[in-house]
Amino acid sequence: MADLWVSLGVLAAAVLLCEATRRAAARFLPGVCWIYLLEAASTFQLCCCTQELKLLAESVRLDLSISLTLTYVVTVVHLSTFREATCNPAAALERVCRGTASGRAAALLIAVQLGAAVAARSFAASVWSLGLSDMHRQHQKFGFRCFDPLGGTVLEAAAVELACAFAVQATAMHIHKLEEKLRVHFFAAVITALVYAGGSISGAVFNPALAFSVQFPCSGHTYLEYCFIYWLGPTLGMASCILLFEKIVPFLSGKSTVGMDGSITQKEKTQ
Repeated sequence: MADLWVSLGVLAAAVLLCEATRRAAARFLPGVCWIYLLEAASTFQLCCCTQELKLLAESVRLDLSISLTLTYVVTVVHLSTFREATCNPAAALERVCRGTASGRAAALLIAVQLGAAVAARSFAASVWSLGLSDMHRQHQKFGFRCFDPLGGTVLEAAAVELACAFAVQATAMHIHKLEEKLRVHFFAAVITALVYAGGSISGAVFNPALAFSVQFPCSGHTYLEYCFIYWLGPTLGMASCILLFEKIVPFLSGKSTVGMDGSITQKEKTQ
């Protein structure tokens, strides 16, 4: 139980540090710089918290109810503090496809997210090296190594990541139909359910930047296999969801559809 309380303290410290950074940036930095620092701080927060939660799940046998509650609560905190940040390279690619962002801006944003992911990995190792709990000391003894994160084959893990990304994108596209006060909690519930359903196979990360921080350092598979699972899988999941709901479904129903570049095309059924 002591390990759990220490981990909660680490989570709280990471969130407070990143929130202080976001507020300082909002006050002192101009618009464009604010956007990139917001992404960096939020991605750093996401990766730091996930690093600690993953270690806790692997080292301490928590009841399933406690694990899922932690996942849900931390996700609510993330969604409530991230503001406009996406913390996901796939979202930057989506903006390029829609014509709302340039390739250069998206590349810079992805570089910022991946840089924050690497920084979070180093920060987590620094915290663990303090030996604040038995769990941290044990992890330090093994050189902060993590082992094979997959509970299935490479294809099965990629399919899980694709399906999870599809579900998250579908939720994001339709969540505006809910009352505003329910949106964060519904989104958090969806993510918690996906972690429960797919976590034993791939870890249910469905975020290339987060995977780069949490899963890529682990042994058991090659770099290219991890790229296939955690980068290509989520990207295809997002793209297929957009294709389905913005192209195929409107075409079959004969309704107008929004193009990837934001243009509106009227589709009519032929009799």
